[in-house]
Amino acid sequence: MFLCCRQYMVAIPATLESGAVTKLCASLLQPNETLVMTITLKSSEENTTLFTQASNKDFHSCTQFMVPLGKNGDVQAFEVEVRGQTYYSKEVRKVLIKVYHPETFVQTDKPIYLPGQTGNLELMIYDVDAGDNRIGQWLNETSNSKILQLSYDLNSEAREGHYQVIVTIGSDKIHHNFKVEKYGPVWGVNECFHFYVLLIRYTFGQPVPGSVEVKMCRPLNHHYIPRPALNDVTQEEHFDVVAPCHSETKQVRISYVVGKLSFTDTPKIYDQGSNLEGKVTVHYNKTPIADMPLYLFEGESWSSRRLQNLTTNSDGVASFSISTAELVGDLQLRVSNLPEYGYAGYRTPYFEAGEHSVSLLRPSTPHTKTVSFLEVKKKNNPLPCDKEEVFTIQYTVVGEAQGSVDVMYLVLTRGAIVMQGAKRVQVQESGDETTLYGEVTFKLMVSPDMAPDVQVVAYAVLPSENVMAHSADFSVEKCFGNKVSLEFSPSSAVPGEEAILQVTAQPDSLCGVSAVDQSVLIKEPGKTLDAEKIFDLLPVKKNSHIPYMVQDSVECLRVRPRRYVMPSPNEQKEDNVGMKMATNLLIRVPSCLQYKGRQYHQGHGGYGIYNAAGPSDDSPIETVRTFFPETWIWDLVEVGESGVKDVSLTVPDTITTWETEAFCLSPHGFGLAPRKEITVFQPFFLELTLPYSIIRGEHFELKATVFNYMSSCIMVTVAPVPSLEYTLTPLSGDHYTSCLCGNQRRTVSWTMAPSALGVVNVTVVAEAVASHVSCDNEVVSVPKRGRIDSVTQSLIVKAEGVEMSKTFNWLLCPKGETLKEEVHIQLPEDVIVGSARASVSVLGDILGRALKNLHGLLRMPYGCGEQNMALLAPNIYILQYLRNTQQLTSAINDKATKFLTGGYQRQLNYRHGDGAYSTFGSGTGNTWLTAFVVRSFTKAQSFVYIDPKTMEGSVAWLKAKQQENGCFQQSGKLFNNRMKGGVSDEVTLSAYITAAFLEMNTSVDVMKRSLSCLRESFGDLSNSYSTALLAYVFTLAGDTEARAHLLEHLDSVAIRQGFLHWAQKASGTSTSLSVEISSYVLLAKLSASPTNEDLGYAAHIVRWLAGQQNYRGGFSSTQDTVVALQALALYSALVFSPGGSSAVTVQTPSGQLMFEVNQNNKLLYQETELHDTTGKFSLEVKGTTCAVMQLPVDWKLGFRLTLVLFCLCLRYSGEENTTNMVILDIKMLSGFVPDPESLKSGTERRCSPRVDAHGVVCFSQQLLRDTPIFYRLDLIQELRVQNLKPAVVKIYDYYQPGDQRDTEYSSPCVAGKQPHNLREKHCSRCLVLKYII
Repeated sequence: MFLCCRQYMVAIPATLESGAVTKLCASLLQPNETLVMTITLKSSEENTTLFTQASNKDFHSCTQFMVPLGKNGDVQAFEVEVRGQTYYSKEVRKVLIKVYHPETFVQTDKPIYLPGQTGNLELMIYDVDAGDNRIGQWLNETSNSKILQLSYDLNSEAREGHYQVIVTIGSDKIHHNFKVEKYGPVWGVNECFHFYVLLIRYTFGQPVPGSVEVKMCRPLNHHYIPRPALNDVTQEEHFDVVAPCHSETKQVRISYVVGKLSFTDTPKIYDQGSNLEGKVTVHYNKTPIADMPLYLFEGESWSSRRLQNLTTNSDGVASFSISTAELVGDLQLRVSNLPEYGYAGYRTPYFEAGEHSVSLLRPSTPHTKTVSFLEVKKKNNPLPCDKEEVFTIQYTVVGEAQGSVDVMYLVLTRGAIVMQGAKRVQVQESGDETTLYGEVTFKLMVSPDMAPDVQVVAYAVLPSENVMAHSADFSVEKCFGNKVSLEFSPSSAVPGEEAILQVTAQPDSLCGVSAVDQSVLIKEPGKTLDAEKIFDLLPVKKNSHIPYMVQDSVECLRVRPRRYVMPSPNEQKEDNVGMKMATNLLIRVPSCLQYKGRQYHQGHGGYGIYNAAGPSDDSPIETVRTFFPETWIWDLVEVGESGVKDVSLTVPDTITTWETEAFCLSPHGFGLAPRKEITVFQPFFLELTLPYSIIRGEHFELKATVFNYMSSCIMVTVAPVPSLEYTLTPLSGDHYTSCLCGNQRRTVSWTMAPSALGVVNVTVVAEAVASHVSCDNEVVSVPKRGRIDSVTQSLIVKAEGVEMSKTFNWLLCPKGETLKEEVHIQLPEDVIVGSARASVSVLGDILGRALKNLHGLLRMPYGCGEQNMALLAPNIYILQYLRNTQQLTSAINDKATKFLTGGYQRQLNYRHGDGAYSTFGSGTGNTWLTAFVVRSFTKAQSFVYIDPKTMEGSVAWLKAKQQENGCFQQSGKLFNNRMKGGVSDEVTLSAYITAAFLEMNTSVDVMKRSLSCLRESFGDLSNSYSTALLAYVFTLAGDTEARAHLLEHLDSVAIRQGFLHWAQKASGTSTSLSVEISSYVLLAKLSASPTNEDLGYAAHIVRWLAGQQNYRGGFSSTQDTVVALQALALYSALVFSPGGSSAVTVQTPSGQLMFEVNQNNKLLYQETELHDTTGKFSLEVKGTTCAVMQLPVDWKLGFRLTLVLFCLCLRYSGEENTTNMVILDIKMLSGFVPDPESLKSGTERRCSPRVDAHGVVCFSQQLLRDTPIFYRLDLIQELRVQNLKPAVVKIYDYYQPGDQRDTEYSSPCVAGKQPHNLREKHCSRCLVLKYII
């Protein structure tokens, strides 16, 4: 009998959470006297006694204790001392103290967005775009609850790619990714690659008609040469299915395992000399393989020897029996389908070999390896929450002397002990019966706190003092203590129906609830919030190792001859679950052995004499359907004391399946609801087909298609809603009321001829009606819900010809007297009848018109970095003006800052990695544009977030462009080439950059050098633009002498024709350049404490500027608009008066209009359409405050020349060597859409095209004189339009829009058969446009 006495074992987690309550478990066996066990946790600062117990009997006890507060990463000593009168033992283990912080997660409503959409977030601090630019930021955000909900608007030109939301809490950062991408319709696909079976359905459950192509490709691995037996192949399958094209790629891993071999019914222990019998099975995907030859081996994989040849029966089973008379020691059995055991080869199909270990039965002593073992039986399925589970521990005790064995077990979850137990079994000696089999069981109530894993460790001390142990991991259903659920009533709905969403959770829960169109989630699967993501936030889900910094060293073990010192492989199970076991038993592998005075250290392959090495540095690397949203619900819901909340909702009009997401927080913890779906389905629905726009006089076929997705037949009536704006002629005979059976569709049509100009709404109604007439021998049914479907779509009806306009402006400021103005308006003879429009508008503020049109001050497209800044910068000056005059309301602030934020995002598309900006975001950086951006962003910082790093990079780039003489080097094209005159581009550019730096109050040294350079140009002041800009620069610099000199010269060359303005040349006709020059003079006059005389002088400039405004409140182009609004804002703030009122009378040829302007409506845009477009118009203002009046007239001119062409040849023949930026505006023929790629097929590729519903706008940076540029445009006909009218092509100077040429083109197939795709291979006829400056 080998049993000794006084054995103890104490288990504690190797990692302890600072300040948390946890458990340790202690066991004392065979004390033989009264022993006192004391357990202490020691640090450098204090010692904490965790457990003390005196006993002379066996005990198994667990105790809770609070971990002392400590620093993250502290290593403390866990000491177990057992003391008696005749016995003393102490064991010390190292434990790690960890500090865990509350976890934070970020969730967006969708994983993917279209440019221009609004993203909703449950928590957000700042947002980084696809170009790694910080585009938004929130600081010091707080919430009344533990959920912070924010939103962010993406601009319509947001970069496509991956974005990040980054939350910073202390030193921790949490990242959440989403994608911005332009995407189209998405369907659900169920796939099975083995058989190429695809089931494609709409998200509302119905099959998709269309075409599907499946291609499977296996890419070559260039590091290996594939065997000829298995070639890389591409397989294609085609299916007839009629839908828009959508492609998707999915990676599938190829497995070469074609079957698996395994041992069954084979013992783990054998007696020397007996026959060892067992079975081998072969299967593939749970299907047995019969009549297969197998080979049984014994030994290691690299040195195995064959024992027997086997063949499987019809059940895929082969039995074997081998004599063990000549076998020695423990056996390692292996089975293979190959006669030689080894590697099958790269990319070769193979059967997975089976392995099985069998131990030799031998008497067990403290000096021999035990073959006894424990096994914690695993379970096939996850443990269900809130249910009691039975766990089984099987034991096999071999060769032990008589005695008792305590089978002890620990249950751990999330790295902590939650349960301990022990059961005693007796070992009896009885002749040859030396093996004892049995099992112990225990029950465990599985709670949500145990998710996602439970670990069970079983161990026992044998009479021979050997320890046997085993552990097993059990997955737990991912459940939460806060039980959350969602229910819709009704469970399915029709568009526009009222529904109730019932949210159920623990009382007083706050829940974040969302519902998103399933088609969006299909696009980016796996990005929704689920239990897996929440449990991944746990600092510890389960422990599987001991942290390297608390791995305990083991003293050198003195050994006697023939003593076995290696624990059984299943004895060190506490390491596998991250537990420390303090015990006086041998359960750890000693680091060295001491035998006959010499030390043998453990190395690779066993023990030997090795040089001592230092500690390792390696550490582990840790219905009228109009509402079609993609996000329907995104809200916070409080369930209150009852735990139930009903939320009333209106179902959107999208026919789809909505997928919900809900999580809740309460004192009871976190909860996540199972995802719920509600399908919104119209039993039948209507779809209209019509063009985006047509020209008056054209007519087309309006089509209405009715879809019946019910299984039964219905009788459907389709009818348009009458309108005075168009006439409809039926084309479908008597089919407007007809049968429509299950899964059928029917199209009816009318010829539509619009009679009104503008936006025309077309409404068609489909109704399922009762009928006594049967359909296909079936009684007609009428759906209870969704019986009527009504669809309204808009059509733009344009007048033929080329758009022309003329705007008349007046700024009248009476001081108690009456001021009058009049104008005579005449239109050209070739104006198209009915196309003229006129209106009159009145405001009390000169900036009011610009304020109304912040989204578009110019009548031109926006498609480059400079144009975007023209959209952004005026917002800043208007906001500054309104704030300074205390007129800034929250509504105006929200509107303007939204535009500013969008403009900031867009401008980042044109930023280079070095901080510079360019017109189109490519090529070399542009010094002028970069300075423009920097000065604007500096002012915008007081209203919206601008990333400081973005600014710093741009400023550094500009400073690097400063030359030795102090001026700045030109990079990129200088803005308007008409600014060039008697000075070099260098002076003009340097003056602009210097003004930008002065406005920013930065870089004194840089400014001194640049001002010195600019003074050198004072000898030649013939260039009015440069002189005006220099006057503004030296005003900002505070150089009064230089300012006075420059302003004196400017006054001498001023144009005094009624009001006051300047031109570049005496004979100049460039209104745009005059506006900019005059605005710089105005800024120079007003930026240095202006006197009353200065304000009077400025008033004459302002009145002239007011007369140049367009009807949107801007001017001709980008640069003049920005500078003029900056100057007007400064002037308006200086002369602002909070009092006064005026009456405005407008006399037209057919009547009189009255307006009133006072302090309550100064910013109110008062506008009236006029019946008259020609004749005499007079205005009268009487009162004490200024009134701004505008009378814009628009008309269309007909053409004398119509060209049939699809290829344009543009040629510039002006005075300059090159033009400014040129815009080519190609309007579309009705029913046609452009193919933008065809614009790139011309001989010149200096064109940046933008495509919208109106046509194609192409930006060319410049045209060279007498150098033709060819543009080819392919048109695709989407809808046939009859009586097709010509469309317009126009080219104009970006900075001088008045310099333009235009013409018409027609389809070559107007008189003949129409092709569906007009693609001219060659330019059969070119138009030479003499673009003359």
